[in-house]
Amino acid sequence: MYWYDLLSADENGLFLVDGILRQKGIISRAQEQTRDTFGFKWSRKDSYEGAASIERLSQWLASRYLGGDSALLSKYFPDGARVMDAGCGVGLSFLSLAAQRLDKIRYLGVDISAAVELARDNFLKAGHPGEFMQANLGSLPFSEPVFEAIFSEGVLHHTDSTEKSLKYLSRLLTPGGYFLFYVYRKKGPVREFCDDHVRAHLKPMSDSQAWEALKPLSKLGQALGEMKVEINVPEDIDFLGIKAGPIDLQRFFYWHFCKAYHYENYDLESINHINFDWYRPLNCHRHTEQEIRRWCEEAGLDIERIDSQESGFTVAARKISA
Repeated sequence: MYWYDLLSADENGLFLVDGILRQKGIISRAQEQTRDTFGFKWSRKDSYEGAASIERLSQWLASRYLGGDSALLSKYFPDGARVMDAGCGVGLSFLSLAAQRLDKIRYLGVDISAAVELARDNFLKAGHPGEFMQANLGSLPFSEPVFEAIFSEGVLHHTDSTEKSLKYLSRLLTPGGYFLFYVYRKKGPVREFCDDHVRAHLKPMSDSQAWEALKPLSKLGQALGEMKVEINVPEDIDFLGIKAGPIDLQRFFYWHFCKAYHYENYDLESINHINFDWYRPLNCHRHTEQEIRRWCEEAGLDIERIDSQESGFTVAARKISA
């Protein structure tokens, strides 16, 4: 195993169990809860393995990271590159975006949860090479820059500090290497208040209780979406972050009041999966574009591409300094 040999695993406090490197360490209570949340979420395969979910994920990733230019994959993940999938989950994001590069790179999927076991199985099922490590992204067993690329899709904001995680992982990039990541955008005041209210309500529940508690909200989002009603906002309401113009009623509710997801090709379980992913983790930070740009500059990262959407920011940045 490439990464096992490179790291001198036994000397770095790593243990190889079922073909996966495991790390022992202390993490915060919030990070522990977030780890368990994602372990539970990824165990519910019926909520994300459907054809509609996989197709939408592939389109979403390609649009944001590549903008229709698939040639960028060879630029971001060149032949022979050592690539970390930081917070790989079950491996679906990398498989959906860049499976064609896996035979040409040294892939290491890292996740704090037991989802790495499902990731390993997904890679084996798809016939792609890859190694996996269950570890804390804030204290990895690397003492110097070793990766030519780091990919972190929707993960940094689920650590104790998005800023610290971004800067820490950037130190593991070799000069000229690429850091590709997605983080949440800070929403308007009403939406931020409601979202945090829901998180606080779910906090004392078990994961399965929280999953069921969110279903009425998921059904509401489904019902609003099926109405296909468009409203017109007459003028900007700056203090609420609402822009003038026509907007679907479900989208208006979704962006400005409460996340109640809807996609017409998703069943209720798939919709609930999206809402659970948003509301359940205690670590769920939201940011401004100014913060992201400042942190990248301080980390020695030159942003070559930033896709800014209401949901968040997708960044492709190149390491230019130590």
